[in-house]
Amino acid sequence: MSLDRLAPAVFVLLWSTGWVVAKYASLHSEPFTFLSIRYALSAVAFLALCLVVRAQWPSRATALRAVYSGFFLHGFYLAGLWWAIANGVPAGISGIIAALQPLLTAIAAPFLIGERLQQAQKLGLALGFVGIAIAISPKLLDPATADLTQAALPLAINLVAMASVTYGTLYQKKHLQSGDLRTIATLQYVGALILTLPLSLVFEHQHFDGAAQAYGALAWSVFGLSMGGVGLLLYLIRRGQVSRAASLIYLMPPAVALEAFIAFGEPLTLPLIVGTVVVVAGVYLTNRRVMQQVEAMG
Repeated sequence: MSLDRLAPAVFVLLWSTGWVVAKYASLHSEPFTFLSIRYALSAVAFLALCLVVRAQWPSRATALRAVYSGFFLHGFYLAGLWWAIANGVPAGISGIIAALQPLLTAIAAPFLIGERLQQAQKLGLALGFVGIAIAISPKLLDPATADLTQAALPLAINLVAMASVTYGTLYQKKHLQSGDLRTIATLQYVGALILTLPLSLVFEHQHFDGAAQAYGALAWSVFGLSMGGVGLLLYLIRRGQVSRAASLIYLMPPAVALEAFIAFGEPLTLPLIVGTVVVVAGVYLTNRRVMQQVEAMG
């Protein structure tokens, strides 16, 4: 089976673990501090890989574009998301905001990169959003999510973070279609670190308690998420439609729910199961034509 067929499923499996890792990490470290350590180690790990395989480094102009894209694709996105949740945005509401990214990507793609969607793909994106809304509807009805007046700024930051990763994805598609993905990823983590390190120094106390769980979360964040998950994301953006890659985000909340059920015993509700079915249908419609083209070429 080719990497083109396996990559989406592996990406979802890897990327969805990020929420589980974040739950452990939050108990042992401040968010900007943890992300700064993660980005620094990820940059070093990718650099070592590049040196071992003698990867070709991009031109100065492309290198600056890679650093710039990393600022948005990794840095501002996770920094804003983690900070917002830590400051009062309910997980269910944050999930809805994250689910809006593929729709925003689909809307912005024709203007920024000239990518047009078929009607079936548009329907698939809409179904994905509906499925997410169904899956997290119990959280929306929870009294704890009723009063959001105290979370106006965190909500705004969460929205900006979602817009940031959308912009970063589109910028990656438009300006970084050539060059070695390993060297580009290295430079992108440098860009992310440029954002999170000053935030950590200004707003936090650089708390990292050094517990085994903290180091475990950090190791998986670097090698499983930053190297494995992000590497596949960059591959998907380069090989397929940017909207197709973004549509995979719809599968994250159901995947996280299943992992939470296995790891923490959290219940699988009927709305979650129904929502998952709708989500899968939406992702299938969004990806079907691209996969048919891949199969035809193979």
